[in-house]
Amino acid sequence: MTNLGVMVCGHGSRDDEAIGEFAAVAAGLARRLPQYPVESGFLEFARPVIRDGLDALRRRGVGRILAIPGMLFAAGHVKNDIPSVLNTYRAQHPGLRIDYGRDLAVDLKLLRAAADRIEAAEAAARAVPRDETLLLVVGRGTSDPDANSGIAKVARLLWEGMGFGWAETCYSGVTFPLVAPGLEHALRLGYPRIVVFPYFLFTGILVKRIYRVADQIAARHPEIEVLKATYLNDHPLVLDAFAERVQEILGGRADMNCGLCKYREQVLGFEAEVGLPQAGHHHHVEGIGTGGHRHDHHHHDHDHPHDHGRPPYPQAGHRHGPQRRNPDAAE
Repeated sequence: MTNLGVMVCGHGSRDDEAIGEFAAVAAGLARRLPQYPVESGFLEFARPVIRDGLDALRRRGVGRILAIPGMLFAAGHVKNDIPSVLNTYRAQHPGLRIDYGRDLAVDLKLLRAAADRIEAAEAAARAVPRDETLLLVVGRGTSDPDANSGIAKVARLLWEGMGFGWAETCYSGVTFPLVAPGLEHALRLGYPRIVVFPYFLFTGILVKRIYRVADQIAARHPEIEVLKATYLNDHPLVLDAFAERVQEILGGRADMNCGLCKYREQVLGFEAEVGLPQAGHHHHVEGIGTGGHRHDHHHHDHDHPHDHGRPPYPQAGHRHGPQRRNPDAAE
């Protein structure tokens, strides 16, 4: 079989609204790529799981699957967990080809989409000059410094491109600064307005927590206007970027940025993680669903032996070992 199909691999969430938004993005991608069957699935917490989507593509006669991560940056889920699932599935189905694309990363389309979200928040409030406004960009946060640096780069590009007086970066978990101390620090810089922008694809527990913290701090500091910009969601340029990632696979241009990856290079402070093996850690929460059942899930650090002889994932955009888990990553 040589028929092509597209698989969108999501993280999953305990938030029904987030699951609906992911489904809408997958449907939007299908409309942009009518020449291919498109399926989607999740690593954890929701159904369909990734292998369900892969099964559906095989039932539709697909012999080559173009899999893309439905995530912004390449941290543990993109570098490790999704490839582990795809690797296992491919081994169970000889003759099936799976090519893995790259994350969205820092992309001009997403920057334009981000600017639209920020501008919409400004338009709904009173007029304040940009040079009197501080932009606070909030990322998800991981233990991968390369992924975290992507958020800082996005913040800098929005700061200079949109002409804000200042910009700060913080994260919803794992790394520093977290949202509350990051916002408190921003308050001390003296700007009359702060725009809080979660650089996330979808809603979920983390985004709602970001907005809740912003509301709490705004209530304590009525002298400062705190605006809450909407996350990226299904902005048309986000869908365009996803479609571009699929076409990159076909063009042989799906490689991720490996120059600062802690699994390949001696990144300062992460030297011991070079060459760690690839293994998934989502089996216990795979497909448990969003309704009713709540699993006390925490992403723990794991110790793994160095296994430099393990074969790399075939046709993958990135080839690495495991990610130290994110205790706040479960949406």
